[in-house]
Amino acid sequence: MPHRSSSSPSGRVRLARGASAWLLPTVAAAGVSLVKARRSGRWAAAAVPTTALAAGMLWFFRDPEREISQGRLISPADGVVQSITDWPDGRIRVAIFMSPLNVHVNRAPAAGTVRSVEHIPGGYVPAFDKESENNERVVWRFDTELGDLEMVQIAGAVARRIVPYVPQGCKVEQGERVGLIRFGSRVDVYLPEGIEPAVEVGQRTTAGVTRLDRD
Repeated sequence: MPHRSSSSPSGRVRLARGASAWLLPTVAAAGVSLVKARRSGRWAAAAVPTTALAAGMLWFFRDPEREISQGRLISPADGVVQSITDWPDGRIRVAIFMSPLNVHVNRAPAAGTVRSVEHIPGGYVPAFDKESENNERVVWRFDTELGDLEMVQIAGAVARRIVPYVPQGCKVEQGERVGLIRFGSRVDVYLPEGIEPAVEVGQRTTAGVTRLDRD
């Protein structure tokens, strides 16, 4: 399958935008504890968990470059397909669950214009739970060549902040970064009427790479 190059070489990893509020305090605490550990056994004991936490944060907020796949619709998220549901209006919803081990930067499923970005307050039950339908979310609507395309970022039990990267009215390329969900969550894509999914429940997806639609 042909690919399009992203803005930087594939394989390069950077840190996600919107990570600093969590990352800077943990890295600072690890740095202080490591410096003081040279003079104090108590600080040496503290350095182990703080350094491990900082390393975990760096891993969680990684944002690797991707070679963007061809296709009408591509996955906006790294994760596992949790469900594929026929919607009353003829669309099909593909729900992708992201664990804390996945990359949490989300990408545009198709090229187009951001018609709206709507934040909806709600709860924080686990994203794999049926009750997560009432969780806090950000609803994206894109005007694309396929027509109206809807994508929903859903906060989970640990995720307490969704960070949009692009505003209403902005044009985006397919596979472009559009937002971040901090810590385990879910992303739903509503395939326009007439488009069949190329993925199945339990399949792993990679944002910007896995094709969602079937020819």
